[in-house]
Amino acid sequence: MCVPGCQEMVRQRLLSRRNFLRAAGGAALAMAASACAPVPPPPPRAPFSFTRVIDLTHTLWPTFPTFGGGQNYTEDILAVFEQDGYNMKTWHVVEHTGTHMDAPFHFSADGWSADQVPVENLVVPLAVVDIREKAAENPDAQLTPDDLRAWEAQHGPLPEGCCVAMYSGWEEFVRTDKFRNADDQGVMHFPGFHVEAVQFLMEERNVVGIAVDTLSLDYGPSADFATHYAWLPTNRWGMENVANLGLVPPRGAYIVAGGPTIQGATGGPSRVIALV
Repeated sequence: MCVPGCQEMVRQRLLSRRNFLRAAGGAALAMAASACAPVPPPPPRAPFSFTRVIDLTHTLWPTFPTFGGGQNYTEDILAVFEQDGYNMKTWHVVEHTGTHMDAPFHFSADGWSADQVPVENLVVPLAVVDIREKAAENPDAQLTPDDLRAWEAQHGPLPEGCCVAMYSGWEEFVRTDKFRNADDQGVMHFPGFHVEAVQFLMEERNVVGIAVDTLSLDYGPSADFATHYAWLPTNRWGMENVANLGLVPPRGAYIVAGGPTIQGATGGPSRVIALV
């Protein structure tokens, strides 16, 4: 979600502690300030079989929409087959670009970096919560505890140790300006997780990851990253700009969250797969 200069932007926002406490009830700040508590490990897995593999990853191209509006990915040609007998490029990419992981370290002092997230926390049941209807009515819609309870009323309890994905339908706009949906003041408008929803997933359920089909775990107008600060410092991960959630059933699939294994990474472009 972050862009060059993000740390300074976050620092300035944190200086307004009173506004942050009013927005997030103090819970997110307390979690960010405390030592990272390890997320409970997923329970032993029952035998699982699948018949379909669905790619939840957008192809990354140089002008893929970014949180800050600039270009986060460029490439240089190092070798071409016709001249060198092989093809090779150098990539220049901001970690939080395209379909990518937010590792716990992204918004904490000492949380797991992307390479430290246990692999067993990256292959887990997937619950897809469809909020397309309210997102179509209001681009600032947020996934709330009521949405989670409604999902459970229809599909049963959230699976232990799962990933919860917000399906807003926003991927439809990924090649248009509406994906960022910035107004005249530069404020973006797209759906995300409400901080109370992630508090519910941490305190009342055992969930290890969340995913969104938008640019940020927080909704577009967020001024304090309350959801990031509540969720990531507890050594839980996030995935942003996920694709093709409409092809996945609400319950019964597994997600393979293929985050980067780069030492100390705060996140990075990822190959995300659903097994159905």
